[in-house]
This record gives sequence, C-alpha cells and structure tokens, in this order.
Amino acid sequence: MLFHETTKKKNKKKLSNSSFNFKLSTFNPKTCIYARFSVSLQPNLSYYALNKNIMAYRIALIGYGNIGRAAEQAIIAAPDMELAGIYHHNDSLDTIEADAVLLCTPTREVEKFALQLLEKGICTVDSFDIHNQIVALRKSLNAAANAHQAVSVVSAGWDPGSDSVVRALLLAMAPQGITYTNFGPGRSMGHTVAAKAIEGIKNALSMTIPLGTGVHRRMVYVELEEGASAAEVEKRLLADDYFAHDETHMIVVDDVEALNNVAHGVNLVRSGVSGNTHNQRFEFNMTINNPALTAQVMVSCARAAVRMQQAGRYGAYTMIELAPIDLLPGEKEQLIKQLV
Repeated sequence: MLFHETTKKKNKKKLSNSSFNFKLSTFNPKTCIYARFSVSLQPNLSYYALNKNIMAYRIALIGYGNIGRAAEQAIIAAPDMELAGIYHHNDSLDTIEADAVLLCTPTREVEKFALQLLEKGICTVDSFDIHNQIVALRKSLNAAANAHQAVSVVSAGWDPGSDSVVRALLLAMAPQGITYTNFGPGRSMGHTVAAKAIEGIKNALSMTIPLGTGVHRRMVYVELEEGASAAEVEKRLLADDYFAHDETHMIVVDDVEALNNVAHGVNLVRSGVSGNTHNQRFEFNMTINNPALTAQVMVSCARAAVRMQQAGRYGAYTMIELAPIDLLPGEKEQLIKQLV
C-alpha cells in the first residue's frame, strides 16, 4: 500500500477549473421563433453543510496515476468520506478495509480487480472506457456483485459516464432524432495508456480531434524504444481496439512530455422531435481537466454504490441506471428543496 489515512485532511491543492454550459433551443410553431436558454453551471457547495453528522464512507483507491491523484483530492474534499488507503496495482487486496474502492487502473485491468473486491463484499467503481465492451463487463461484474451482496458502478467517468446521462436525458426530451458527441480537442487518457502499452513505444500521447457529427481523428505522438521499427509499431497501434475504429495517425517525436496537456472537452448536440414538434435542439459543452473530472465522477458514484448496497440493491450498474440524488452528499429532502 502506498498510503493509508483514516482522518480527513484539508485539500491543499487545487485542480484546474472546469466549466460547463448547457443550451436548449426550442421551436414555437405558432410564432416560428426559436427560444434559446443558456445556463452556466458553477460549483455550488452549499449543500455540503446541510448535515455535519453525515456518516463517513470509507473509500480506498487502487492506482496512483493521474486519476488516482485527483481521486485522492476529491475524497479528502468530500464532507462525508474518509480516505481508507491508496494501493498499488501489485499490492495484495487482502488487507483492504473500505466501503468502496475506486479502480484508478488501466481499463484492461478493471475486471480482475473488481472481481476480487466484489468477492470480499466491497463495492467498486471504475472508469472502464472501451465502449463496445461495457455490456460484457457489466454482465460479468453483475453476477459477482449479486453473489456477494455488493455494488459495482461500471464506466463511471465523463464519457462513458456523465455524458451518458446527458445523452439519456436528451433522448427522453426528444425521443426521435440524432445525437452527436464530439470529443476534444484534448488528451485521451484511455487511448494514451493503451498506446504506451504497445510493444516498441517508450512514451505516448494520444490527442482526440473532433471532425464533427461524432467523427474523430486520433493523433498519437510516440517516443520509440531504442531499435524499434516505426512501421511495425504503427501496425500494432492501428490494430489495437482503441484505435482500429477511428482515423489514426502516429507521429514519432523526441520528447512526448514537451507536448503533454491534460485538458479535454466535449460538445454534445441533439436535434430531434418532442411529440410532434420538430426542430428541438439541445447542446451541452464542457471544457475540463480530464483526470480531475473523471475522478470526481468516480467519487460521487462511490457514494451512490455504498448507499445502494445499504439498501440491498446489489448488482452492477452504469451511470444511467443510478438515481442522481444518490450521487450527492446531504439529506434527500434538503437536496430536493434546493435543486428541484
């Protein structure tokens, strides 16, 4: 274990600011006029003080990279949580004592850690991000979670994760139509980790470039291992499931760190029909620090997981299956009074 802490500490570091903007455009067929509503969502921490006697959830994490370090800060900042420990990928899980564990690991290591923890009755939260494998992972973890009376929240980052919730809400608001999710430009953590794991690559940075209508280009900057063939490395890169479905370009550079920037963002647009009314247009934008937002979503989902376990709602869930109020600290009626 890298670190163990049982008492809360004040967060001494601040992560980069994140901004969110949500726009709604609606069409009035009688006046032929569009009405646009724009709401800027800024952090509102007033509900943190609603109840100073909130039970402290003990949250541990595995992995201490970009997401792990951000998760540590988010746990410490939470009014109802204690940091139960930080564990390395190679540490034994037998000594973990926590209500929930955040799996801040590479995506392809999520299932093995989750299964071990669920067998101990410990809730898990991950940010698994290979979209076409999420259903299979959920099925695997659902069986283990139900068997051992635990809860696992799967793919709880911002995409998949919180963006999935936005897409679900927009679908409810306009059941007929098309949604486009445009990522970036920015650094994809999942793609970067996947690139680094490819034989012949010493270091890598994968940038996501939006081309519009949900189409993306991957610009992968790599430092090669000594003696590695660029052509062979590129062949392996393009065959990887992370890159096989998008236009991908590999660029060999001398120093990846000189290019590194963890900023990212999304532009999510839906145009559709509400009832029989066409020309409903919705737009959601955010500019973020990628690991900070991923970690914060995971921490909020850990709160929901423990509450669901306490209520006997065992199993594996994606974020669109969670009750939003379970993500928030505080008393339910106070939150309803404030937010509804």
